[in-house]
Amino acid sequence: MLIRHARKEDWADVVRIEQDNFSPEEAATPEAILERLETICDTFLIAEIDGKVVGYIEGPVIDNRYLTDDLFHKVTPNASEGGFIAVTSLSISKEFKGQGVGTALIAALKDLAIAQKRQGISLTCHDYLIAYYEMNGFTDEGESESNHGGSSWYNLVWEKSKSQ
Repeated sequence: MLIRHARKEDWADVVRIEQDNFSPEEAATPEAILERLETICDTFLIAEIDGKVVGYIEGPVIDNRYLTDDLFHKVTPNASEGGFIAVTSLSISKEFKGQGVGTALIAALKDLAIAQKRQGISLTCHDYLIAYYEMNGFTDEGESESNHGGSSWYNLVWEKSKSQ
């Protein structure tokens, strides 16, 4: 598996995977995905197997500890260092689920956060995914104020250690 920064030509694959994994209310629009590819490619990673895009993780850098719903609709260029990478999507192609692709993407994003001198990574998830993120080193910090897509969400945060 190759993990690399996203490119504009990944757009169609990312849109397909996003729409396959999220409800229409929760999925990023094709336009929002294109904006993210153009604006925050420095925090947008692609997992590729045999030349095929099989998953991705992405999100803007924010100063706050927790995501806000506006991040799902509009992005601005990332600061060069500091802040938290706010994951607005981690999505794996259906035929590659359960094979460690998501865990590999999370690990790569942690490495990227350290290299970019970020405070850590923040995300929101449904209650049934809390254990998955905890297994990947995140801490459940309780229910989020987000109501993105009309759903309930939980704040999960990974902070780099002082020695990193």
